[in-house]
Amino acid sequence: MEKSSKIYVAGHRGLVGSAIWRNLESKGYTNLVGRTHEELDLMDAVAVKKFFDEQQPEYVILAAAFVGGIMANSIYRADFIYRNLQIQQNVIGESFRHGVKKLLFLGSTCIYPREAPQPIPESALLTSPLEYTNEPYAIAKIAGLKMCESFNLQYGTNYIAVMPTNLYGPNDNFDLVTSHVLPAMIRKMYLAKMLMENDWNGLRKDLDRRPVGEINGSSSGTDISAMLANYGIDSNSLKLWGTGRPIREFLWSEDMADASVYVMEHVDFKDTYKEGERDIRNCHINIGSGKEVTIARLADLIKRTVGYEGTIFWDSTKPDGTMRKLTDVSKLHALGWHHKMEIEDGVKALYEWYKKN
Repeated sequence: MEKSSKIYVAGHRGLVGSAIWRNLESKGYTNLVGRTHEELDLMDAVAVKKFFDEQQPEYVILAAAFVGGIMANSIYRADFIYRNLQIQQNVIGESFRHGVKKLLFLGSTCIYPREAPQPIPESALLTSPLEYTNEPYAIAKIAGLKMCESFNLQYGTNYIAVMPTNLYGPNDNFDLVTSHVLPAMIRKMYLAKMLMENDWNGLRKDLDRRPVGEINGSSSGTDISAMLANYGIDSNSLKLWGTGRPIREFLWSEDMADASVYVMEHVDFKDTYKEGERDIRNCHINIGSGKEVTIARLADLIKRTVGYEGTIFWDSTKPDGTMRKLTDVSKLHALGWHHKMEIEDGVKALYEWYKKN
């Protein structure tokens, strides 16, 4: 890519997209294009075609998606498959029709089977059943990476699919229903700390910034307490979903952004498989740290970082999801990229960001 190349970042306001935008700017790219959801609905095929007709981007980074944690995945199953398939179909399809030189598609490691070998290599894709709780989202992302792979094989395009592990970082989603586990625990512990310390000014300030349903900082103390109790928060304790035993890998979103730009600059489709293979498949690239932590240890780390002194209970009636999910990042390392931010420093950095924002 040239520094003046027109690069469209779909989802440039989200967790990963905003980090990719900042990374590109820091490296001197000057012709970046982004649209908010209000400006361009990526589910609207006519609007997406019009956007590509007018803007003619040379490179596309597809970081836009309908995402959420285990609760949201369980509730909004149809939305997760329908919305993501529609976004992918429109953006990848118009990229092909408009001769985009290179496209980066961001998926998720939830594409892998529930009982995949650990750490999970790219070759584990489609070898056994998926985790039920996020099956619709996983199927959508599998379709996206196969779409990229298939366009490359049939038409000689240069579309790269990367599968990031669990991401966290600035501009994360802290909604108590739709957020992922790490930002959800940071916010819950922060709210639990405020309640335990009887800091109602702090509680109301937080709820003014990020209302929970109809509850905001102007709501009555009774309504706020009832809402907090609904999410397992009382004056002395905090209840979290599952058993705490699942093991997860986490990656700082700005590391993910750096990996994404690195792939755009240095990796082509031909680099993602071995020359001479009879069946060319599994050309996607895992993006992760290659390190893991139990959810219980993560909760303890967040507890110490936030300074919460209450008791944590685990609600084993709620689902754990996949028990272990660690990516094999040997392919990524062989291509020349390694992560920088460790989880201990990342949790501290995200908590500080949350308090300031």
